[in-house]
Amino acid sequence: MDVVATLASQRAVVIFSKSTCCMSHAIKRLFYEQGVSPAIVEIDQDMYGKDIEWALARLGCSPAVPAVFVGGKFVGTANTVMTLHLNGSLKRLLKEAGALWL
Repeated sequence: MDVVATLASQRAVVIFSKSTCCMSHAIKRLFYEQGVSPAIVEIDQDMYGKDIEWALARLGCSPAVPAVFVGGKFVGTANTVMTLHLNGSLKRLLKEAGALWL
């Protein structure tokens, strides 16, 4: 879990992803289209990927990816992030974390 916390606190937005996951791709695209440059951790290509996946599952990520952290705090997986985007809360979170300047 320490590895997840450390990685999640290194940038304003961190997305834990798998390179072959279509939902991970959709969430990454959503952030790019918002003008955000998130740090991406592809756990299927990371030597500690299994440990990271296990730690994400312990945080309540089901499925484990995509898991989004904003301002070092766990925001949620794809469903939660999409809900926040649709109700307008995601932009506010991104601005508060310093990921968006507009």
